[in-house]
Amino acid sequence: MAAYSANSLSFSTIYTQSRQFNQATGRQSSLKPFSLCARGSTFQSLRASPQRFRVHCAAKPETVQKVCEIVKKQLALSDDTPVSPESKFASLGADSLDTVEIVMGLEEEFGISVEEESSQSITTVQEAADMIEKLVEKKSG
Repeated sequence: MAAYSANSLSFSTIYTQSRQFNQATGRQSSLKPFSLCARGSTFQSLRASPQRFRVHCAAKPETVQKVCEIVKKQLALSDDTPVSPESKFASLGADSLDTVEIVMGLEEEFGISVEEESSQSITTVQEAADMIEKLVEKKSG
């Protein structure tokens, strides 16, 4: 068993069941059971894969909103196209050039400079907002 913690959040991954057969799909599943404990509340036997369960520091709502606006502008999306923190650039129709242009728009708007390595790892609005918060904090600190 491995345990992880971050301030008031901790969770344990139990490795006793490495693969389970999913009768609905007829395939093996690599999902592992784990326990989640946050400030004394425990949620037993949750199942998640690394792709579906993420813990991250949420950026300020105004930062997320501004990123949504920039993404809509750069991709020429209509006002009724929903863009949320979970929105992936690729699912909104962005290719690699569009992603570069989004990052350039974010740099200009927030007065930051994003390293090429960091810009290539950004795939969602939330990831972009979180990166902006870190860079703005680093710049002012």
